[in-house]
This record gives sequence, structure tokens and C-alpha cells, in this order.
Amino acid sequence: MKGRIIGREGRNIRTLENLTGVDMIIDDTPEVVVISGFDPVRREIARLSLERLIQNGRIHPARIEEVVEKVTQEIEENMLEEGEKAAFELGIPGLSKDALYHVGKLRYRSSYGQNILSHSKEVANLAGIMAGELNLDVLLAKRAGLLHDIGKGSIIEGEGAHALVGADMAKKFGESDKVINIIASHHNDKEPESFEAVLIQVADAISASRPGARRESLDTYLKRLENLENIAGGFKGVDKCYAIQAGRELRVLVANDLVNDERAEILAREIAQKIESELKYPGIVRVTVIRETRIIEYAK
Repeated sequence: MKGRIIGREGRNIRTLENLTGVDMIIDDTPEVVVISGFDPVRREIARLSLERLIQNGRIHPARIEEVVEKVTQEIEENMLEEGEKAAFELGIPGLSKDALYHVGKLRYRSSYGQNILSHSKEVANLAGIMAGELNLDVLLAKRAGLLHDIGKGSIIEGEGAHALVGADMAKKFGESDKVINIIASHHNDKEPESFEAVLIQVADAISASRPGARRESLDTYLKRLENLENIAGGFKGVDKCYAIQAGRELRVLVANDLVNDERAEILAREIAQKIESELKYPGIVRVTVIRETRIIEYAK
């Protein structure tokens, strides 16, 4: 079967890779074909296409093209259906077709083993419950909760802040300024402008950090935070440093007499560059250098 997947002079596997945009690794491991690619939707299209080709047994370039086209169409329809289903379950009316499509796309994306669509629905429910208890806008909280990670479905990890990408997408979908700000501020990339924005931050943290939600081991997680703090601590003039927001931000407090404003700016850039070159991490890490002057006198 592996020989048939590869085809004469590799023509079948080349056709499959070109049409789906993934890499296929076929080695000596028994009964295993590895599909590798950054785009989770393309990976799913490749997986389903290969399964159908194997079941049918007829594998040649024309048949591969036909199967990939059919599977792609099914996945596109399925993404819209998943978005509509999520909005219906949560009772969120008025989402545009594009927004529903991108919500459905999150079904194929995961973060540390946690499915992003399930996470988004969980955040929407939690935020809605808290908003109800606090007499805030329940529908706004639910809507923003469902859309808060929408940028994750359209970017590859490491390309930029998914919160800002998601806010730009929400703007194109015709969402309100409040929803756009909530999405942009859920990791403090922008300042929250409403109580509902803070609720989304809280609900997001609860959903991601509850036991069993994510697959990353505690040891790996703590080691990453420790490495971040050690990198910053190695620079001259750094007094204290704290990795916060699950390692998404590094706050560096510098000694006022050793680091001036100009040096603080350079220091932030140098720390960020060292993190880039020495560590592996998901998404982006924001480096905040804090320099303050405190003058205290006592009247006796």
C-alpha cells in the first residue's frame, strides 16, 4: 500500500503534496504515514483524502485530484456548519457568514492539545455566566468570548499576536468597537475599555488553566518561565524580572541609577533578541522594561 501511495517514480505522493500543501513522510515504520504541515485545515484535507484513497484502493494522479477537490469542498461546508452550530448553541444572533466560517475553522486548530473551538465556546459560556452575575451585557460577553481567538485559525504560531489579527478580522466582519477592543485586549496587547473585556481575560485564563485542559507538562511550563527570567536577569542593571501571563509577557524592573531611559529602550530590544535566538516558545513574548524613580522624605 505504501508503494501505491508513493506511485511510479513518486508521482502519486508528489501530486498529493502539491494539491494539499503538506509534506508526507513514508518511512519503514509499519502502518504509519506522517502528514506534516503548519496549516491544520490542509493537514485535515490531506488526512481525509489519503484515508479515502486507501479505502478505495485506486490511487493515481487524476483520482487524487478528484478526491482532494471533493474533500476540500466538504471541509469548507463543514467549517461553516460548525460555526453556525456554535452560535446557535450559545444563542448568539447576527454573526456574519465570514465570522461563522472562521469560528468553524477553529475546530481544526489546537493549542497544547486543547481544541480552540471548544475553548472558545467554554470562554463564551463562562464570560456569559459572570456577566449575568454582575449585571453586565451577557450577549456582548458571549459574542466576544466566541470570537476572542478567531485570529488563531488564520495565522501560524509565531507570525504575530493572534489577538490583534483577530481584532482586524472582527472589524472586517462588521463587529462593534466594543467587541473589537475585547478581542484585541484579551492578552493585554491593547488596554481593555470595558468590564466585559476583563471578564474575557478571566474566562480565557480559567478555560486554559483548568486541570486537564492542556497537554503541556508542568515541568516544561515552569522551565520555560524560568528560562525567560534567567535570560533577562543576565543583563547588567536588571533588578528583578517576572514571567507573567503563562510566559507571554516578561516584566523587567531595572535599577534606576544604572539604566537611563535611553538604555531601557535598548535593553528591551536586546532581551527580546536574546529570547528569539535562544528559546523555543509558542506565539510571541512581550518584553516590558520598567524604570521608575521613587523619592521618599519624612516630615518629623
